[in-house]
Amino acid sequence: MNLFLLQTAVEQTTNTQPSQGGGIFGMLLPMILMFGVIYLMILKPQQKQKKEHQAMLNNLKINDKVITSSGIIGKITNIKEDKNILVIRVDETTNTKIEFQKSSIVGVIEKEEKNA
Repeated sequence: MNLFLLQTAVEQTTNTQPSQGGGIFGMLLPMILMFGVIYLMILKPQQKQKKEHQAMLNNLKINDKVITSSGIIGKITNIKEDKNILVIRVDETTNTKIEFQKSSIVGVIEKEEKNA
């Protein structure tokens, strides 16, 4: 009987499986890698695009032809820096002007041509 118990104990110690592992680092590594991929593919380009848009807004001048987020195209006639408002002329014949928030400008169609 003792031989049987001894043999069973030896088999159990030799057949033990290695621990599953790496502990907490093994669980965190995939999460860290996923966050890195998300940052590089989504967040970084968004930050770059936001900086470019802000630079474009800071460089707006009177007589620039712009397009708004609602699709309205017109020329800037006045810039109210204290309120972040642009006055845009949308119709040349009736001299129709509309005020827009500066942040609603999505692009510049034509820059003001400087007469040198």
